[in-house]
Amino acid sequence: MKRLLLAIAMFAHLAAPVAAADLSEPVVLAPAADGHIHDTPAPRTVRFASNGGPSSLPSLGAPSRIKDIATLQSSRDNQLIGYGLVIGLQGSGDNLRSAPFTDQSIRAMLQNLGISLEGGQARAKNVAAVIVTANMPAFVRSGARIDVTVSSLGDATSLTGGTLVMTPLRAPDGEIYAVAQGPVIVSGFAAQGEAETVSKGVPTSGRVPGGGIVEREVPTQFGQDTILTLQLRNPDFSTVVRVTDAINEYGTNRFGKRVASEQDARTVMIKRPENISSARFIAELENLLVETDAPARVVIDERTGTIVIGQAVRISKVAISYGALTVRITEMPKVVQPEPFSNGETAVEPSTVVDATQDGGEVAMIDGPDLETLVAGLNRIGVKPDGIIAILQGIKSAGALQADLVLQ
Repeated sequence: MKRLLLAIAMFAHLAAPVAAADLSEPVVLAPAADGHIHDTPAPRTVRFASNGGPSSLPSLGAPSRIKDIATLQSSRDNQLIGYGLVIGLQGSGDNLRSAPFTDQSIRAMLQNLGISLEGGQARAKNVAAVIVTANMPAFVRSGARIDVTVSSLGDATSLTGGTLVMTPLRAPDGEIYAVAQGPVIVSGFAAQGEAETVSKGVPTSGRVPGGGIVEREVPTQFGQDTILTLQLRNPDFSTVVRVTDAINEYGTNRFGKRVASEQDARTVMIKRPENISSARFIAELENLLVETDAPARVVIDERTGTIVIGQAVRISKVAISYGALTVRITEMPKVVQPEPFSNGETAVEPSTVVDATQDGGEVAMIDGPDLETLVAGLNRIGVKPDGIIAILQGIKSAGALQADLVLQ
């Protein structure tokens, strides 16, 4: 028995430095395009932190997959933009007098097609100048189709029924990466007569589903990368440590060593083992389950009356009295006629009625050990969302709201 324990201790002593040594040496990241169009990352040295093994953080309940809470840095999108024309509009296009760039674009397009407009004039109100934008996803290859968004640039009233003419889409480096063309799908509409106008949605903006064809690929070295970077969508130190611990537990069981190290509240650096492809390695990592954490926060949008209260929000015991004062002022002027044969004049006598009422005024106790109790306490007061906003601001000023209050 003693020999067995001694063997186990010697094995643990030898295995621990092997697992830690993989994260102890700094790594130099060579410059590479790696999915970027307009800038190339500068060479830098990354030193993996010595995380000292798994942390004992409290349990938070339902876990989430890593693919749902983090993104791979090398799998970023790239934005494209272009200028084009939408033709075939039913009299809802640009006025060529107020949008001279549309007239100039029509003449240039027809001249490229071998048609001269010397002395002629293009038909007005059936063409609109537009800005075309698109997001080119990561790892997309030449010939793939992407969706594009079309937005009016001039004074066109609607793009309904129009067709986008072939438009090159450029990246910030000035190179053409895709070409867009096709019928424009518009969800809104507008109709007007001589005395009334009805509109719904935004008829001057639409989409061309699958209307862009990728002509040039973005260089990437995802398959050769030995250092992969995960970035959390919502930065949090507790969550990034849990992600690191989950990946290191997987790496220890799968490859016999730790492979991940947290860098800050958002970033996790991962060393890819040599005997597995990048795609398979990420596929196995992104399905690991991790309990997420977030700071307690209350978000208030005063314009729409929207209130979002996080699960971790707590309120210390406070007493609240809320009363809404309503003042109504009504003007009822009276016409006073003079007495008969008095040589008087008709006059208007002002008359004002002021009515003031105040509802509520009762004192209520609120103590929020959890979210359900807090919501029940606010509903018990019986106030509307604008009243709840004022109450939350007052509780925050009193120092009883244990959360960050965000006003939008």
